[in-house]
Amino acid sequence: MTAPLLSVRHLSTEFRTERGTVRAVDDVSFDLAAGETLAIVGESGSGKSVTAMSLLRLIPSPPGRISSGEVVFDGQDLLKLTDEQIRAIRGDRIAMIFQEPMSSLNPSLTVGLQIAEPINLHRRTPWARAMDMAADLLARVRLPDAKSRVKAYPHQFSGGMRQRAMIAMALACQPQLIIADEPTTALDVTVQAQILALLKEVTRAANSALILITHDLGVVARYADRVCVMYGGRVVESAPARDIYRDPRHPYTIGLMASVPRLDQAAGSRLVPIEGSPPNLAKLPPGCAFAPRCRHATDLCRRERPALVATVPDHLTACHHHDQLSPAAATS
Repeated sequence: MTAPLLSVRHLSTEFRTERGTVRAVDDVSFDLAAGETLAIVGESGSGKSVTAMSLLRLIPSPPGRISSGEVVFDGQDLLKLTDEQIRAIRGDRIAMIFQEPMSSLNPSLTVGLQIAEPINLHRRTPWARAMDMAADLLARVRLPDAKSRVKAYPHQFSGGMRQRAMIAMALACQPQLIIADEPTTALDVTVQAQILALLKEVTRAANSALILITHDLGVVARYADRVCVMYGGRVVESAPARDIYRDPRHPYTIGLMASVPRLDQAAGSRLVPIEGSPPNLAKLPPGCAFAPRCRHATDLCRRERPALVATVPDHLTACHHHDQLSPAAATS
């Protein structure tokens, strides 16, 4: 079998706070193949964004640190590289699209200059040629009047235009991996669909792998090949997207599915919310982090943390009672 482009093994990231040490990412493992789209889903505070930042070693230290694990990208463990070596990879072979483009783009520089900068830095392309390539990239992401837009500043762009500019910047050096952290936050539904379709199209054309971090299960259903569901800093379920929707095995995943409206939902039926609140990462229970909110928790769940194991081929679940659950049972 071909080795995965990215292999994450037992990754843990923690922060020192006034409440004590908070493990925001706890023993996370997953693989990603070239050309594949992996969605990482979960509620706010589940560890999705910290996982993404950890992959590129963007965790501020102090107060944070990557305490353990491996992040093997194309045969290299990124956690063992020098600062200079990891900077050479960021923006070149791995690119990241952040949640809020207005805070990610430099307001004092033109959009074209910011897109051209990684081309000049990593490819040693002369600035004049890099600016021409920036205009081509803006046209590629379907920004109207791209040649004049390279001279515009971020505040002169709408939210959707800024997000397109961020995608153009991510594509500048034809990366092997793009990490998109909630790329459609604060955009209206129509623009969301356009941005996500564009992102999927350009990554497919370049055979780039994509990590899509989101809390929107509708987005996952349409664009992801595989899904990792995170809760309390851990991966609680991982499987191909079609299997997650057809046969979820973890009570949290089943709860997420039940709380989302569906086109085939019977008239008059109500959505089923997940009771309770996300856990305090500084005071996680000794057993399963989801046990306080789970309708099927037993003493075993409260006492012992379940391991992430294969319940069926290519489907991993961290639940003591996964073989006893079905979507209907878990929401009743």
